Amino acid sequence: MTSLNLLEIERSIRALSVEEQLWLLESIARQIRENEYKKEQLSDIKNPEEELKVMVDQPEIPIKIAAISDEFAFSEIL
Repeated sequence: MTSLNLLEIERSIRALSVEEQLWLLESIARQIRENEYKKEQLSDIKNPEEELKVMVDQPEIPIKIAAISDEFAFSEIL
């Protein structure tokens, strides 16, 4: 059974232009491929330290760390 949230997302997608729909589709496909690739990498690793190293080497990690640092920068001032 399809959830109401999913139906709302579908309705919103239909309101997009064809170019926007294609961009969204390609973006979702890329995210799925990246997630599957990461799962495969991590499933091959037996040592937790190796797993952590692989995770830290992911390109989006420095971006996420910077965003988190920015979020907490104000609280550090206080």
